[in-house]
Amino acid sequence: MGSLRPLFHPQSVAVIGASREPGSVGFRILDALVRARFNGPVYPVNPKAGHIGSIRAYPSVEAIGRPVDLAVIAVPAKLVPNVVADCERVGVRALIVITAGFAEIGGEGVERQDELLAAVRRAGMRMVGPNCLGLLHTHADVRLNASFAPSMPPRGAVGLCSQSGALGVAIIALARRIDLGMSSFVSVGNKADISAIDLLEWWEQDETTDVLLFYLEAFGDPRHFAPVARRVGRRKPIVMVKAGRTEAGGRAASSHTAALAASETAVEALFRQTGILRAETLEEMFGLARALTQQPLPRGRRVAVVTNAGGPGILCVDALEGAGLEVPRLAPGTRATLNAFLPSAASSANPVDMIASAGPREFRAAVEVLLRAEEVDALVVLYTPAGMFVTESVAESVVAGVTAAREAGIDDKPVFVSVVGDEEETYAIRDDHETLPAYRFPEEIGRVLGKMVEYAEWRRADPGVFVTFGDQSLAEARAIVTGALDERGEGWLSLAEARRTLEAAGLTVAPGGVATSAKEAAAIAKEVGFPVAVKLASLQLVHKTEIGGVVLGLQDAEAVEAAYRGIEERLAGMGRADAMDGALVQPMLEGAAEVMIGVNQDPVFGPLIAFGLGGIHVEVLRDVAFRVAPLSDRDASAMVSEIRGHQLLQGYRGHAAADIAALEEALLRMSRLVEAVPEIREIDLNPIFALEPGHGYRIVDARIRVA
Repeated sequence: MGSLRPLFHPQSVAVIGASREPGSVGFRILDALVRARFNGPVYPVNPKAGHIGSIRAYPSVEAIGRPVDLAVIAVPAKLVPNVVADCERVGVRALIVITAGFAEIGGEGVERQDELLAAVRRAGMRMVGPNCLGLLHTHADVRLNASFAPSMPPRGAVGLCSQSGALGVAIIALARRIDLGMSSFVSVGNKADISAIDLLEWWEQDETTDVLLFYLEAFGDPRHFAPVARRVGRRKPIVMVKAGRTEAGGRAASSHTAALAASETAVEALFRQTGILRAETLEEMFGLARALTQQPLPRGRRVAVVTNAGGPGILCVDALEGAGLEVPRLAPGTRATLNAFLPSAASSANPVDMIASAGPREFRAAVEVLLRAEEVDALVVLYTPAGMFVTESVAESVVAGVTAAREAGIDDKPVFVSVVGDEEETYAIRDDHETLPAYRFPEEIGRVLGKMVEYAEWRRADPGVFVTFGDQSLAEARAIVTGALDERGEGWLSLAEARRTLEAAGLTVAPGGVATSAKEAAAIAKEVGFPVAVKLASLQLVHKTEIGGVVLGLQDAEAVEAAYRGIEERLAGMGRADAMDGALVQPMLEGAAEVMIGVNQDPVFGPLIAFGLGGIHVEVLRDVAFRVAPLSDRDASAMVSEIRGHQLLQGYRGHAAADIAALEEALLRMSRLVEAVPEIREIDLNPIFALEPGHGYRIVDARIRVA
């Protein structure tokens, strides 16, 4: 963090590539620094100008002759290496490289960026960029606008990171328009050195920053990002717009898990695990930012709505319930207090419709009553100007009602406002003590409040622990996998190899074994007990049922031998006799439920673990929960509980309950396995018979692909 201080708190700044041309980047950066009234010396560097805008210029950074903390570089890409070398010689501590023409253009640009980063790291400097907008820091002791953004945002408690420079300019303009205060803004550009992770850690310890906003197009290192975000999110909310949501089409998927998984699935899983609030749009990101900086986190899901018009109230209730919130009936005492001052035509149910004649007095009283109500965790105030009262007077009364409740100790209930149909858009209603975020439409409040509640619940919950198991032989599991790779190269493990790998990880495989002859199949059947199932074992043929490779309910040795020979004959008739590696013989099992566990190796996020109902349910219903490894015990519990079929696992209408604790442990063991054996690319365990509580589970069918 000390290495980032020269970026956010520089004592001096050099602008290398400063220019007299008003439209140039070099001119705009110098002008921005001066206009922002940076609290320190600014040194323009231009070998062809003695002065720029009445400020003395220098032919090189070495010619300045005084210490320089931060250099902003805006010269052509081919000149950047020499400039960086100059900065190293004079002890510059940090760089902002505005210049484009690096990794974003591919080819030689990638090599140029690698060389730039190597030079920066050799010198012990830190760098924002290249190909970026720059950096702003609004603190009164700094007032730094080291960017080509035309103006500073208002000072406040929001830290914002944008991967897009052009979008950054628009974001800063929007922040000014809605009066959203920022502590700092960083355009990371190509993220060659300083990335979102660095900024998370900087803002975590920055006392002037309370809410963290990110616009990202790609994650640099999500495996590092996840634990940092998980830690930071416990103290400060993180709101993110992640661009590039669409799934890449045409990707070959050879297992159920791979067919269901996509990069977007991994992003959603990561956000769930780390408590990140995902904004669908920039507008929603700023809506969340206003709510999080101006109001407390809600303590529960119960919301009261007060309005002077029925239509907006109904829309608001629909939006709130659509976001998973509750709009409960108010307690008799609360309704009696409301009825004491509301007209007889009003409704004191929830929403509280005070009708069009409600004015400042009614709004003030209703707000205070509803905030004091025990059955209310958050309040939404809707006002539709009907020409009877001045909107400003109603707004003042709403704030006064909130202030009165705060003075009475009600400080943990957020309040949101929507002035529906007003000609002038209002972004906040405030007095000296309280700021209420205001939204144009009540539906916006539903989306914002729903995500705030989810974040509040995540933050209050036990963070979970990462469990280890002393009985796992993960080195043995990896030896099986690497042995198969050495022997055959990448592809599917044999059924026997897959079973041994799972057993080494402490996962419970159904009894039985792989036979390579009809006689051996009969012997295994006698050992495990009848009735049994006989299933084709093949590295070449994945879908066994479609070719008659599964025979169930066999009652004696003769039937087992006949089933084995029948599979041999069917394959021979297809001209695929060489595809049979043997047959798996297992006892017939029944469980409380069939589930599946899967793994798909995401190229960016690493192992993505899936859990859902098994059999055909996974394909037809797609009722699957995903998380990115490693899993905490809380992650495993959430995966089991959030699928729609969770009721079946708990026992439903006389149906036996499943051993949920054992399934959660299986997920944790799987997480340890795929972290320890990175050569595993896909796992498909389907079906798994979940037995009754206390009896665990049995993995019936297992497929593992390695590379």
